[in-house]
Amino acid sequence: MNANIIFSEFSSSKELTDKLYQNGILKKYHEGDIILDENASIRSIPIVMKGLLRVIRTEEDGREILLYYIKAGESCIMSFLGGMHNEKSIVKAEVEEDSEILFLPMDKVTLFIKEYPEWLDYIFRLYHKRFEELLDIINAIAFKKVDERLLNLLHKKSEISQSKTIVITHEQLANELGTVRVVVSRLLKQLEDSSKLKLGRNKIILSDSI
Repeated sequence: MNANIIFSEFSSSKELTDKLYQNGILKKYHEGDIILDENASIRSIPIVMKGLLRVIRTEEDGREILLYYIKAGESCIMSFLGGMHNEKSIVKAEVEEDSEILFLPMDKVTLFIKEYPEWLDYIFRLYHKRFEELLDIINAIAFKKVDERLLNLLHKKSEISQSKTIVITHEQLANELGTVRVVVSRLLKQLEDSSKLKLGRNKIILSDSI
């Protein structure tokens, strides 16, 4: 477990840090695992200790769109809101990289809100960050072309992984953008022709010049 993650988030309250470890349940997951599905009951909230999750929304026609990533030290604000109001999950959380996740039961989530200002501040900071990310998605869908959204997504993945090489299929990219594979494949070929990236087998290498 990467204890430094929790220590850094709640450095002003060792008591809260200890309570999170005492009441949380640590589990390990592999890439592709689903830790929360749509319409599932929310009995605990996940705090990512190590690895990376992606939160997805599925449309009525079966298409998926990426909403945001959850990195180490972060949690899922949709789980907070749904769990506190005893509602079913409206999103799916999938493991992007092998992860270690600390699950905090909902009764402790609400109790800590009353007892620890640092915990409430943590929730508000997450809410603010996710709200801005969702606004960016709405703005991109409404005003940006798919090629811009594709390149922005690739840059985001590169930034998170700290690598110019992104291991992903065209189908996965299409799902995250809410479009179809043939469109993504065509746009990737255009980006390759303009020397912005290089295509490989199930991987994309971004140019150093962009």
